[in-house]
Amino acid sequence: MRRSRIFTDKALAESATVELDARNNHYLMHVLRVKQGQALLLFNGNGREFNAQVETLTRKSVRVLIAEEVNPTVVESPLHTTLGIAISKGDRMDWVIQKATELGVNVIQPLVTERVDVKLNAERREKKFAHWQATLIGACEQSGRCVLPLLQPLKTIEQWLPNDNSDCKLVLRATADSFNQVKSHFTATPQSASVIIGPEGGLSSEEIGAAVVQGYHPVGFGARILRTETAPIVALSLLQASWGDF
Repeated sequence: MRRSRIFTDKALAESATVELDARNNHYLMHVLRVKQGQALLLFNGNGREFNAQVETLTRKSVRVLIAEEVNPTVVESPLHTTLGIAISKGDRMDWVIQKATELGVNVIQPLVTERVDVKLNAERREKKFAHWQATLIGACEQSGRCVLPLLQPLKTIEQWLPNDNSDCKLVLRATADSFNQVKSHFTATPQSASVIIGPEGGLSSEEIGAAVVQGYHPVGFGARILRTETAPIVALSLLQASWGDF
């Protein structure tokens, strides 16, 4: 039977006992309905994974006994990818974070751009980031990853552009050359790649111009207009197929 993979931020070591947090308690007891003695896989985001067994169950806590460390299947791509994504309304960011994590992204940089129509005060920002981090963790649990992508604090695009040192830097522009045309400019295989995706309505010409000054290549993804939550999936898939592990 397939064992459930569970993330915990606790230190993990063979033969140790760990009490899981409230998020895991709810998931294990009310969603998975685990029983005492049931086998699990635990990881804490640093690349290591352990067999574990549910030791005790109460209404408020789940304690697990860690067994031996296992050698997880290598699922991290050789290409280090960064996604700069303009924040959007509703559950679109959830979708982007979930799918980007499944596609192997290493860094997610939420961005505020000129046409972003989302206002986040300090309290809402804190709640949003906690929610996005939980979405990211769930995607790692599902996809078999043992390393958590880094979810960066919110930045303006102007703050972000000078700090991106990727080998291959792309910015989405509807009228730009295709990915295959842009890819031909890279004679050496990049070890890292980043892509910036704007909000509904796209990035302004000034923002794209500022990106070009910082070494970004404008790129288009075909003649059809993609939604802001679709474009990152296309971009990461193309990058992984070209230089990653697809």
